[in-house]
Amino acid sequence: MMNSLRRIGPKFLETRPNLLCRFGSSARYEGSITRDWLAKLWTEERKKLAMIEKRRERIVKQPPVSQNLGGLLSPDSPEEVKLAPLLARSNLVITRDIEWANIMFAIEQESRYVIMDACYPQSPVGFIHERSNLIFRQLLRTRRPFTAKIIDAMGNEIFTIRRPIWLINSSIYAEVEGKEIGVVHRRWHLWRRIYDLYLGNKQFAVVENPGFWNWTFTLKDENDNVLAQIDRDWRGVGLELFTDAGQYVIRFGDAGSSVTPGLASTIEELEVVRPLTLTERAVAVALAVSLDSDYFSRRRGW
Repeated sequence: MMNSLRRIGPKFLETRPNLLCRFGSSARYEGSITRDWLAKLWTEERKKLAMIEKRRERIVKQPPVSQNLGGLLSPDSPEEVKLAPLLARSNLVITRDIEWANIMFAIEQESRYVIMDACYPQSPVGFIHERSNLIFRQLLRTRRPFTAKIIDAMGNEIFTIRRPIWLINSSIYAEVEGKEIGVVHRRWHLWRRIYDLYLGNKQFAVVENPGFWNWTFTLKDENDNVLAQIDRDWRGVGLELFTDAGQYVIRFGDAGSSVTPGLASTIEELEVVRPLTLTERAVAVALAVSLDSDYFSRRRGW
C-alpha cells in the first residue's frame, strides 16, 4: 500500500488528503480526539449498558411474594429460606406446555410447566423442567422414572422432585440441594385416587379423591380438616382432547395476603384450618406433578 502511494506522488496526495484517513498521520485533517470527547463517549456507553440491564431485569425479575412471611410461613431452616420466594403465595397456577412431538408422532417428550402467581399474572414466578431418559419415556410412558427441577423466574434452582419407576403404587420425593424434605405415596384403589403426604416419617395430609370425573384433590389432616386444594381446570375441548397441556390451581388459603390484584379475584378463597408450611407446600407441588403424570398424561399422535 505504501509503495503504491509513493508511486502516486506527493502532489496528488496533497489534493486528496482524505485518502489517508485510515492512517494516524491523517488525524490533522479529521480533527483531534480529546480526552473530554473520550470521556463523554465512555459515559454514554455506560448509560446505554445500564438501560439494557434495567430492561433485562424488568423482563426476568422475580415477582414479590403475595403472602406475609410470618407465623407458620416464617422460614425456620435453610431449606425453607430457599423455598420462600416461590411458595409464599396464596394461589399457584401451574400450566403444562403443549408437546407437539407427542401430538403429531406420539413421541413422549420431557414435560415442561410454567408456574404463575394468581396475584401477578403478567409474569411467571417459576418453571418445572423434567429430566428423563428418552427410551424410558417411550417404553414406560407415565410409569417412567424422572427428576424435575423447579426454578424461579431468574433461572435459580429452588428444589427438585424425583420419581422412581413404579408399577402399582407410585412415590414422588421433594428435595432441596439433594436433601429429602418430603414424599408423596400413592395408595392403590380400584377407582379412588388416594395419596399420603409425608414430612420425613410423619404424615401431615391425605388426599382421597372419589375418582371418575372429579378433578378436585383436597389435602386434609387427620381430623378431616382442609389444608389445601389442587384443582385441574378445564381449558377447552381442543386442548383437553388433543393435548396434555393441563392447568392446575393450588390453593393454599389466605395466610396474610399482602396483595390482591390479577387473577386472584377470580379464584375462590379457600378456608383452611391452618396454612401449610413452606416445606409442606413443596410437597404439594410435587403432588400436582404426580397427579398430572398419573391421570392426565395420555399417549397422543394422529
